[in-house]
Amino acid sequence: MKIVRLYTGTDNESHFEDIDVELNFIGHMEVSALQPAHGIVFRRAPATHLSHFHNAPRRQYVITLAGQVEIETGDGTVRRFGPGGVMLADDTTGHGHIT
Repeated sequence: MKIVRLYTGTDNESHFEDIDVELNFIGHMEVSALQPAHGIVFRRAPATHLSHFHNAPRRQYVITLAGQVEIETGDGTVRRFGPGGVMLADDTTGHGHIT
């Protein structure tokens, strides 16, 4: 299963990379290894919401349930995530990203 990681590069800018989460068959379904997690936050934002450059407050998975979110990195790369989109926000330092 592919997800997107947003991370801080050696240039202090945020970048995207596609990563594979390995899934293994257990019975009739595919399951990943247990991923470490400490809590969950639900967030709903208006369509007009704009956050200028900022960092992820912590290493966190962002799972889009409805609507769309657009993320832009410092080099102008833009990715859009719709329902079911998974991003690992890991850019806790550096210049950050726009949401």
